[in-house]
Amino acid sequence: MSVIGIDTSNYTTSIAFFDGADGVNCSRLLPVKQGELGLRQSDAVFAHIKSLPELSGRLFSHVRAEEITAIGVSTRPRAVEGSYMPCFMVGYSHAKMLSDALKVPLIEVSHQQGHVAASLWSAGHLELMDEPHLAWHLSGGTTELLLVEPEGKNVKCTRIGGTSDISAGQLIDRTGQLLQLPFPSGKHIDALSKEAVLKETFKVKCSNMEFSLSGVQNKVQQFHAAHEAPAETAAYALRCVAKAVYLASEQALKAYPGLSIVFSGGVASNSMLREVIKPLKPIFSQPEFSTDNAMGVAVLAHREA
Repeated sequence: MSVIGIDTSNYTTSIAFFDGADGVNCSRLLPVKQGELGLRQSDAVFAHIKSLPELSGRLFSHVRAEEITAIGVSTRPRAVEGSYMPCFMVGYSHAKMLSDALKVPLIEVSHQQGHVAASLWSAGHLELMDEPHLAWHLSGGTTELLLVEPEGKNVKCTRIGGTSDISAGQLIDRTGQLLQLPFPSGKHIDALSKEAVLKETFKVKCSNMEFSLSGVQNKVQQFHAAHEAPAETAAYALRCVAKAVYLASEQALKAYPGLSIVFSGGVASNSMLREVIKPLKPIFSQPEFSTDNAMGVAVLAHREA
């Protein structure tokens, strides 16, 4: 039994194949002009419309249509009432056409559920899909600490902590803009930070697994003005984020003893974050499946088919 998964997020167009054990993910970042922080939804929709047929053709050049038993697609950011973003409609329309043409079920999930599934699959811990656990969704638009519980063959994600204002990804991308780096800036900030030697940081307050990052942005700007060293500024921003996430994770593990803690989302691929969090024995996905991808959607479709 093999399935196709599609995800058209605000950052990436992706389509994946999954056979229950192995899979292939084809993806492309949405084009963003130098100096800008993302796309308008209308531009994101147009970019997906242009990219998805080419990516689909690339995937199906190695996949026989008769092998496919279901099509999965993310239709909204989160599985909660009122969660909506137009760019997901591109993936839905493509998936609906495929399911009708192939006469196979169409399975709808959320982008966030896909992130959780991709992380667990790539980390070799799919068994946690059937057990309560903690999960971080750390991305350009989201910094949420979740209690994840089984719900049929899928999962229910309940927010229990995270940022009260801007996301970790937004802070990193704004730091990238400050340093005139391409968008999204995560991998560039990560690489640049490895050249730093200073250890200075701003301690973010964290209470009941909640913290604020808006003040950190000002601190990053002040730090950069004082040092004028891009590598040091990149590392400073990442240390602030990593330590805030560490504190919230530590509090969560005390509030929910015995549960595993999993990291998903593009920010979760950051090497400094992974090093800082290591003492808590986290589960990290492979970096290529931390960023937006359709593999988790395909994994969920395979479970439900």
